Amino acid sequence: MAEFIAVTSKGMADVLADELVGLGLKVLKKGPAGVTFDSNWEGCYRANLELRTATRIIKPVLDFPAYKPDELYNNIMKHDFTKYLGLNDTFMIDASVRDSSFHDQRFVAMKIKDAIADQFREKYGERPNVDNKEPDVMFMVRIVKNQVSVSVDTTGDNLSHRGYRSEQGEAPLREHLAAGLVKMTGWECDTALVDPMCGSGTILIEAALMLKNITPGSLRKKFAFQKFADFKSDVWDRLVTEALDREQAVPNVHLYGYDRDSKVVRMARRNAERAGVDDLITFEQSGVDMLARPVEKGMMILNPPYGERLGVTEELKDSYKDLAYGLKKEFKGWTCWILSGNEDLTKALKLKSSRRIPLFNGAIECRFLEYKIN
Repeated sequence: MAEFIAVTSKGMADVLADELVGLGLKVLKKGPAGVTFDSNWEGCYRANLELRTATRIIKPVLDFPAYKPDELYNNIMKHDFTKYLGLNDTFMIDASVRDSSFHDQRFVAMKIKDAIADQFREKYGERPNVDNKEPDVMFMVRIVKNQVSVSVDTTGDNLSHRGYRSEQGEAPLREHLAAGLVKMTGWECDTALVDPMCGSGTILIEAALMLKNITPGSLRKKFAFQKFADFKSDVWDRLVTEALDREQAVPNVHLYGYDRDSKVVRMARRNAERAGVDDLITFEQSGVDMLARPVEKGMMILNPPYGERLGVTEELKDSYKDLAYGLKKEFKGWTCWILSGNEDLTKALKLKSSRRIPLFNGAIECRFLEYKIN
C-alpha cells in the first residue's frame, strides 16, 4: 500500500473525503484542497475513474532536504524514475519554491530534468524528451523551507475535463466543482432539480450523471498512469467494465435548466447529448423573472454572475433582484442553493440564508448559500 493525494478546490476536501470512503479507500488526512489516502495501484486507478469532485490524483515519490543544487540532483538520481516514464514518453517538471535557498523555480525544474535525463542515459544510452505543454507524464516538485517533495501525476488532463463540454459560455463552472455543489446540498436524486441560470448546463449535467450512475472517468480517453511501466491493463479493463455495468435506469426524476440566451440554451442541450443525459434534462429559454416552476416540489442550484468574474458592475444587481422576485413568486416551499462570489450582489436578494459553506471557485472566494423559500 502507498499514499496518494486526491486534489480538489479549496473548501471541497470534506466532500472528496466522503467520496473516497464510498469507494472503500482509507482516508489518512484532509488538507484545505486535497485528501491523502492509502491505497494500492488499483485504488489509484479507481479514484481516477470514479471520483467526481477531484481534479487529479498524485503519488508522492520522494521527500528530502536540500540546500545546494548538487543535493537536489543527487537525491533525484537515487530514485528510479524509469518505473513512471519510458524512452518514448515526454515529461515535464512543474516546480514551485517558497522560503528556501532555491529562489528560481525554473532552475529547480531544469536541475531535476537533468537528473532524470542523466538517469536514462546511464541506463539506456538515450533519454526521453521534455514537453511543457502536453506531456505524457508530469512530475510535481514543491520546495518549502528547503524540504523537497516530488510527486508523479497519475491523471494527466484535469479530471474536470470530462469530455462532454466542448462548448461553453463565459466563465464556466468547472465540472468537479459543479458535482461538489450538488453533493453538498444533500440532493438524493429523488427530487426535481432546477438551474435558472444554467449557462452551459454543467450543474444539471453533473447531477444527471449521478442519476444514471455514469462514471465520470468513462467519458475520458486516457490517463497518465496508462503510460507507467508497471501499468496493469487487465486491472484497468476490469474496473472500466464494472463501472459500465453499474450504469442504471433512473427514477422518475427530471431536471430543468433555463437561460436568457437562446444560443447558450442550444449549447447546453448539445453538451447534455455528448454526456448521454439529454433524456433527463429539459433546457428552455427564460429569464429568472419569468420562471414558472415545472413541478410542485424540488430544489434549485445556481451559479449566478459575480461581477468580478465577468467584469460587470451595478446592473447585475437587477438580475439578482429579478431572481429574488421569481423565487418568491413561483418557488415557495423550495430550497434554493446559490454559489455567491460577491456579497454585495447577494445582499440585493434580500433573503436570509440558512447555511453558508465557504469554498473557492478558482481564485474567487465564495459562499455556497442555502435559502428556504417561504
